[in-house]
Amino acid sequence: MINRFLNHLEEWIIASLMAAATLLIFVAVVHRYASGIPVIQDYVLKINLSWAQELCIYMFVWMAKFGAAYGVREGVHVGVDVLIARLPVDWRKKGVYLALFGGTFFTFVIGSLGLRFVWENGMHYALFHVLGFDTGDLPEGPTTPDLEWPTWFIYSAVPLGSFLMCYRFVQVAWNYWKTGEMPRHDEAAVDGLDDMEMEELPGIGKTANLRGAS
Repeated sequence: MINRFLNHLEEWIIASLMAAATLLIFVAVVHRYASGIPVIQDYVLKINLSWAQELCIYMFVWMAKFGAAYGVREGVHVGVDVLIARLPVDWRKKGVYLALFGGTFFTFVIGSLGLRFVWENGMHYALFHVLGFDTGDLPEGPTTPDLEWPTWFIYSAVPLGSFLMCYRFVQVAWNYWKTGEMPRHDEAAVDGLDDMEMEELPGIGKTANLRGAS
C-alpha cells in the first residue's frame, strides 16, 4: 500500500513538474519575442515574467531529485558491471549487495546533511512560527532573488529526494534478496503495448503480439 502510494506520488510529481516547466518555458519564450513587436510591445511588457527562469530552474531541480529515486526503482541508472558479471555467482551477489549498500549509505548521508542544512536555513524558524512558538533569535533564513520564496523550501528537495532514493535502494536490495533479480529497464519497451495485439490487416494474416512481431 505504501509502495503504491509512493510510486504514484513520485510519478505525479515528476510528470507535473515536467509539464509545468515546459509550459512556463514556452510562455516565457513567446513573451520575449512578443515584447519586440512594436504593435503589442507596450501591452506585453506590462506582464512581468522575470521570475519564470528562476522557477523553471527550481522545478527541474526537484524533478531531477525525484527522478533519481524513480531511476533506482526502475533500474535506469547507468552502471558498470563488467567486473561483477565475470565473478562467480556467490561473489557476484556480494558485489551487488555492496553496490546497493553504497547507494543506500551515500543517499542517507546526503539526505541527513541536506535536512540539517534546510533546518538551519530557515525551516526551524518557519516551523516554530506556524506552531506559535517563540522564535527567539532563530534566523528567518534567506529568500530567493525573484520569487522571494524561502530558500529552505527550495533546498528541501535535497533531503526529500535523497531519503526517497535511499528507500528505493533498500527496496531494491530487499527484492533482490527475495527473488535474486534486479530491476531492469527495457529501452525498447513501450508502456501499454506489452499485451496489445495487432488487428488483422491485409497481407499480414492473423493478429500477432507486437513484441513478438518485432
